Amino acid sequence: MGNLWTEAYKFKTWLQVEIAVCEAQAELGYIPSAAVEEIKAKANFDPKRVLEIEAEVRHDVIAFLTNVNEYVGDAGRYIHLGLTSSDVLDTALALQMVASLDLLAQHLEDLIQVIREKAREHRYTVMAGRSHGIHAEPITFGFKLAGWLAEVLRHQQRLQILRETIAVGKISGAVGTYANIEPRVEAIACQKLGLQPDTASTQVISRDRHADYVQQLALVAASIERFAVEIRNLQKTDVLEVEEFFSKGQKGSSAMPHKRNPIRSERLTGMARLVRSHAGAVLENVALWHERDISHSSVERVVLPDACILTHFMLKEITELVKNLLVYPENMARNLNCYGGVVFSQKVLLALVEKGMSREEAYAIVQQNAHAAWNKPEGNFHDFIINDSRVTQRLSPAEIAVCFDPQQHLRHLDEVYQRLGI
Repeated sequence: MGNLWTEAYKFKTWLQVEIAVCEAQAELGYIPSAAVEEIKAKANFDPKRVLEIEAEVRHDVIAFLTNVNEYVGDAGRYIHLGLTSSDVLDTALALQMVASLDLLAQHLEDLIQVIREKAREHRYTVMAGRSHGIHAEPITFGFKLAGWLAEVLRHQQRLQILRETIAVGKISGAVGTYANIEPRVEAIACQKLGLQPDTASTQVISRDRHADYVQQLALVAASIERFAVEIRNLQKTDVLEVEEFFSKGQKGSSAMPHKRNPIRSERLTGMARLVRSHAGAVLENVALWHERDISHSSVERVVLPDACILTHFMLKEITELVKNLLVYPENMARNLNCYGGVVFSQKVLLALVEKGMSREEAYAIVQQNAHAAWNKPEGNFHDFIINDSRVTQRLSPAEIAVCFDPQQHLRHLDEVYQRLGI
């Protein structure tokens, strides 16, 4: 990813745009075809030389064109004919953004496959679901991963739409009116570059597109953070239902040899904060003065490469993390039955209601037994229930046993898996 945001790659895309416009001009008969062939044969640039010229002229595109013409010679007079700098800058930037997005899409697909496989593996690995950080009702670890998969698949759809949004160029001149170049040139040049002409550009392509781009990356980063935070919570010593892979020779603490810390998940959490911060910056870029100003440029030189590189790293990191994640079903089972299976309270409540007890009375009985078991050494919700005459008058031992069977909570799991094609 870093290679796509180097000065050399940027200048390469600038040259692609200039040559595509020359080819379009030649096809329409505005410049000699022989000159275009000479330009294509000789055109080159030296990033160091471009920066050297820029230090004098204080204009990056002029510096670039000056350096290219040092290679091309007389035919260079046909380069940049009728264009403004933003025709090159914005169209070339679209090429960089598309190339970056394509790379991100590849790694997103890798993450999809890893999550899908892990969800399939742990389809029936029962664990406690949690809300507010407190045990709720049984789920499976595979079901949790199915939720991750659904979210990442939505990102895949969003990125496909986003590609159309940002794969846009403009070759329309100083304020977008085509005063010195024809719309046909733009159409041909953009087609050669794999882009669509902007619908109605000013001197620049409107920055709502670029804001959309970074916001979508921030959303991907936010999901990765959600997965990372979940792993961090499940790796707590007193939970320890999953754990980041800990390699041979790895150290967790300079002071405490026993430590096995979720450092990769923590790293991803921090990086997500950075990507999200860039979303605010690009939103500020949307409101440029009149047909354009240059306030967006300095922001994008930092934000676009940074957001792309960070998101790329995060995708690779979370993919490896999930692929090698250590899962401990025995700890999940232990935690599920904490305090004698209080997570089955709703099943007992509903069973009593079905036997004719009012919901208010049933709730009070079940809550009393659950709270009696909560966080007490002798607390056992199951034992309290089977010894409560108010319950046993309504429910048989077999009916109570069904209430404490986690399989009751998994009856419709297959439907979710079918939706996701797992």
